Amino acid sequence: MSNNKENNKEAALPKPQKLVAVKGMNDILPPESARWEWLEEKVRNLMERYAYRNLRTPIVEPTALFVRGLGEVTDIVEKEMYSFEDRLNGEQLTLRPESTAGVVRAVVEHSMLYEGGKRLYYMGPMFRHERPQRGRYRQFHQIGAEALGFPGAEVDAELILLADALWKELGLTDVRLELNSLGQPDERKAHRAALIAYLEAHADQLDEEARRRLHTNPLRILDTKNPAMQALVEAAPKLIDFLGEDSLRHLDRVKAILDANGVAWRINPRLVRGMDYYNLTVFEFITDRLGSQGTICGGGRYDYLIEQVGGKPAPAVGWALGVERVLELLKEQGTAPRELVPDAYAVVQDVDSMPAAMAALQQLRALGVRVQMQPSAAEGMASLKSQFKKADASGSPYALVFAGDELARGAVLVKSLRDGSGAQVERPLSSLAEWAGTLQSIR
Repeated sequence: MSNNKENNKEAALPKPQKLVAVKGMNDILPPESARWEWLEEKVRNLMERYAYRNLRTPIVEPTALFVRGLGEVTDIVEKEMYSFEDRLNGEQLTLRPESTAGVVRAVVEHSMLYEGGKRLYYMGPMFRHERPQRGRYRQFHQIGAEALGFPGAEVDAELILLADALWKELGLTDVRLELNSLGQPDERKAHRAALIAYLEAHADQLDEEARRRLHTNPLRILDTKNPAMQALVEAAPKLIDFLGEDSLRHLDRVKAILDANGVAWRINPRLVRGMDYYNLTVFEFITDRLGSQGTICGGGRYDYLIEQVGGKPAPAVGWALGVERVLELLKEQGTAPRELVPDAYAVVQDVDSMPAAMAALQQLRALGVRVQMQPSAAEGMASLKSQFKKADASGSPYALVFAGDELARGAVLVKSLRDGSGAQVERPLSSLAEWAGTLQSIR
């Protein structure tokens, strides 16, 4: 009787609720993940040619790093950061909303500029609490390049050329470059005073967000997306009119190098970027194919950030691109990489043939060949017909048929799956190395 009661209790237990990912934080599944790997490999190869070295920083950083580095009145710090208190020691921590501040923190902490400037790059997830939409997620991914310790305009230009070279590597078109200069602090101070005076004189035209920012971060008002304010900000004092001779010369040198390399650009006097740490050159690569999320890469010079996070004063410049947006643009343009398919698919007649088949497959894989196999089930191998269907669906150009008769002769049957002939050729297992080279040459 007691056993029945226990069984009834177990039957009455509620079914566990299905758990799903946090909204705006997405799983990246095959075959989509192969496109990410393809992009990352392109980036690694390009960074190596430009002598940029990989740096990996923690996902969690002290909250103060971003408050101090990005600016207290930026949207990121005010509205978007995932911040929390460490339950063990009460430390205020934040999931990184961007990587430049963390890169600078690492460079300062480990005295990386002691022996001169450094060229670094990174890849990884960032976190911002905002409304998920196309190309804009709560967990998103960035790839960035940073050059620290170099004051010259040629390094600004080098980073822009690096990004432009990446678009060419990826086959991206319909991407334009916009430039501006934010000058130096004293120049921005003079412009800020003129901008505030202008906006105060037109206070009745400001929306709530602009009024809130008027005396804390008026430069960001110029980047408003409110259609009703476009005419107002278009007529506002322009920072470029307040730049001194040195700042203008720096911008002219950047433009001259871009011109010499055939990189088209246009000046956008309203381009200010979203972080407070920028000075002199700022830039964005923009497309019209992704609607309101058209900026796929942006950056600029940040000569004062290293000192702000506790290091000795040193110049720096860098950019970051949004991985999701770049991949979305590749899809839009129809230039996305082909799906990864195996070079060969193993069809195994029976379980007894499996040891020899797997030994041959391991040899091929060691030689760089991509090989897929259909494992056996509890009752044995699937039928040859079923395995051939899976081989065909895999996209592989060849099926390797491991059957008793051929294996007894030390051979494997190679069947063509893509040329329509269905031709079959028996090959000695001893010649697999030679055939592997042929496969790789036609991949």
